[in-house]
Amino acid sequence: MASVSISPKPLPGKWTAAYSLDLHTTSSDFLGYDEYGHEVFDTKRTEMGELLYRLKFKSDKSVTRVIVETVVKFIRDKGWAINLVIPVPPSKASRSFQPVILLAQTIANELKVEYCIACVVKVKDTPQLKNVFDPDKRRELLQNAFAVASQKLAGQNILLFDDLYRSGATLESVGKTLTEKGKVKTIYALTLTRTRSNR
Repeated sequence: MASVSISPKPLPGKWTAAYSLDLHTTSSDFLGYDEYGHEVFDTKRTEMGELLYRLKFKSDKSVTRVIVETVVKFIRDKGWAINLVIPVPPSKASRSFQPVILLAQTIANELKVEYCIACVVKVKDTPQLKNVFDPDKRRELLQNAFAVASQKLAGQNILLFDDLYRSGATLESVGKTLTEKGKVKTIYALTLTRTRSNR
C-alpha cells in the first residue's frame, strides 16, 4: 500500500477526534511580479500539499490513489469506527471538478462504507472565507449556512472530510449541523492539509 510521510496534528473542536494530516506549504517566498503584474512566489509544499495542489489546480487525478491510501492507513491506524463518509460541501459549487468529492467517494469505497454527498448541503451563499480574516466574522457568515438533507444520519459514526484546514470555521459549522440537526452519534473530522497560520 503506497502512502506519503505525514505530520498529523489534532484539530480543536467538539469532535470524537479530528486531525489534519500535514501542513500545506512549508514556505512561500515573494520573488517579484510577472509580465502581467501578478505576484510570483517560490512556494515549497509538503508531500501531501504537493499532491493536493496537483489534484486541485492541475486536475491531475493520478495522485488520487496515493492520497486515499495515506488517508485510509491513518484512519485504520487510529482505529476509527466509521460507517459513513461525508465531504464538506465545496466552497465553489460552480467548479466542474470537485477534488473533495472525488476523494471522499474513493475513501468510502476503500473503507467499504457508505458515502453521502447529499447528507449535508449549503443553503446560504457566503463570500470566499479566505478573504475574511476575523474568525468571529467567519462564524457569523456561516451561521445557518448548512442544512441536513437526509434522515439516515441519526446514530451514525461519520467521517467528515475536507482538503484544507484554515481557521476551522467551516468544518465547525458543518459538524454542528450534523450533531444538532442530523443527530449523528460520533464525528471524526479529517483534513488533508492545514495552513501555517489559522487565518
